Amino acid sequence: MADGDTAKGSNVERGLEPRVFETRVASTQRRRHGDLHVCPECGSDLVYPTDWAPASDRQWHVALRCPECEWNGGGRYSQEMVDRLDEALDHGTEAVLDDLNILVRANMEDQIDRFVAALNGDLILPEDF
Repeated sequence: MADGDTAKGSNVERGLEPRVFETRVASTQRRRHGDLHVCPECGSDLVYPTDWAPASDRQWHVALRCPECEWNGGGRYSQEMVDRLDEALDHGTEAVLDDLNILVRANMEDQIDRFVAALNGDLILPEDF
């Protein structure tokens, strides 16, 4: 099924099939040096900062959390490591927005189909507006 396609004619009554969205495969590797977005406990790539503050010139105190295993941690990191975390967060935001656009399109298509069916069935009256 292509992005933005609805599940018409599939086993799903309406909406999107779950396979439209990429499944995340948790990494079995421990965090590489500098990969703050990877959980050191479960390998999830969904770790995000809960708090941060400048520690010194080009150093940051960052508190981190994993939403999958509830790990909390953090420490003092270089500007370069925090920049890589920021890039990973930007990529994650883009992925969420892409998924949102797919859902919005599918919902709009479903609403249009229902509206057309109601029009064709003379189910819409002037007092509906």
